[in-house]
Amino acid sequence: QVQLVESGGGLVQPGGSLRLSCAASGSISSINIMGWYRQAPGKEREWVATSIRGGIINYADSVKGRFTISRDSAKNTVYLQMNSLKPEDTAVYYCHANLRASHTSSTDYWGQGTQVTVSS
Repeated sequence: QVQLVESGGGLVQPGGSLRLSCAASGSISSINIMGWYRQAPGKEREWVATSIRGGIINYADSVKGRFTISRDSAKNTVYLQMNSLKPEDTAVYYCHANLRASHTSSTDYWGQGTQVTVSS
């Protein structure tokens, strides 16, 4: 089965940095999109950043200039480097992938989420 395994969350002070990782495993034929979403308490899940097959990268305005998404295609892994973190960045961060598993059509997969807390 295809799974997304996340790591890198934790507690950090304002202005600090964290690097999230998400590795897709299983019988994967191709990955179209890998990206990150987040959900803060009392808010809906929001899109953060996306890496599209072919090298196209997009960011939400709230994180542009502070966060960097990258992908290691050989490892089926996507990263989110988060710098200059603010308390407003506190949320559960979810890895997302739109991919094609063996003998299937493309579909969406989600990680379990990793908690990022920015507090002094």
